Amino acid sequence: MESIQQFLPFILIFVVLYFFMIRPQMKKQKKEKQFANDLKRGDKVVTKSGLHGKVTDFSEKLNAVILETGAGKMTFDKSSLSMELTESLNKQPEEKKESKSNKEEKKS
Repeated sequence: MESIQQFLPFILIFVVLYFFMIRPQMKKQKKEKQFANDLKRGDKVVTKSGLHGKVTDFSEKLNAVILETGAGKMTFDKSSLSMELTESLNKQPEEKKESKSNKEEKKS
């Protein structure tokens, strides 16, 4: 009985770490992997280093995407694409369209 009581704090610490650190990280990794798999030609994306481009092709052999940028076509690993930055990039045009339509409605 005493041995269980001695290990109880360690067990509780592990449970807390699992629910507050490990589990959310695993969810995020799963979501990022799904994002990389759902990419298609023509999608506008942002890399983790901040480079903006449009997906032109995929290289299954290298597990990479070919992006068309202002400097030409570049090959990037799928893991170098930022899900958060890409989502914020794709949300901005929608917000601008909504604000323009709201302004036009107010003028009428």
